[in-house]
Amino acid sequence: MISIIIIIVAILAVAGLAYFIVNKLPSKLKPVVSLLLWVFIIFFSYQIYQSIMKPIHFNKMKRERYAKVIDNLKIIRDAQIAYGEVNRRFTANEQELISFIDTAKFAITEIKNIVVTEQRGRITIDVEKRTVDTIGFEPVANSFEGRDYKNMMKVPGTNAKFELKTSVLEKMEGVKTYVFEAKVNKDVVLEGMDKDLIRQEKETLGGINVPGEYISVGSLKDVNSNGNWPPFYDGNKEDSEN
Repeated sequence: MISIIIIIVAILAVAGLAYFIVNKLPSKLKPVVSLLLWVFIIFFSYQIYQSIMKPIHFNKMKRERYAKVIDNLKIIRDAQIAYGEVNRRFTANEQELISFIDTAKFAITEIKNIVVTEQRGRITIDVEKRTVDTIGFEPVANSFEGRDYKNMMKVPGTNAKFELKTSVLEKMEGVKTYVFEAKVNKDVVLEGMDKDLIRQEKETLGGINVPGEYISVGSLKDVNSNGNWPPFYDGNKEDSEN
């Protein structure tokens, strides 16, 4: 809307000055006014250029900031999944999650099919059974090699931390499932940028954009460990401008 208003004002201003110069202005003043007209043309051209480029620059910077935030959310997600695999639940405690990565180990299992002989009444039969044996352990930290998991709760480029929560859902009677969610408000990530464009960004519905007010991973309402960002942040789709 602001861009349209600037363009309309510029057109009207130039048209008005041109009419005034041609029809009303004495000849000796025309060079001075012509110079002023050029100043107006340059000024409004710059304003039009700025109004066009502002959302382009905003989107470029936004995606750079989002990419860093999403990288940390991916580490949090992977840490929670690893924690859940070992502990059968999630945690909202930052230090507990970091300590888990530092100290915990995954059990390495081997599945075998063996044949055992069973006596069923007067009949002896061979039965195939599946067995799971633990053959070793692997440090959880190996899965996070090269990733800054100790600072994963920090929102990059800010002094804030992600909001991390856990809950228990009962989708079916008697069946409880642990869930988690980590999120940050876009206001925090986009601080210092154009407020009108931030407001528009928080109202986006999805597509090639991150929908809603937050950048998040997981959910407290559904059994879901996905992030709410579009695929190109995962490297599955080429980035494209809005």
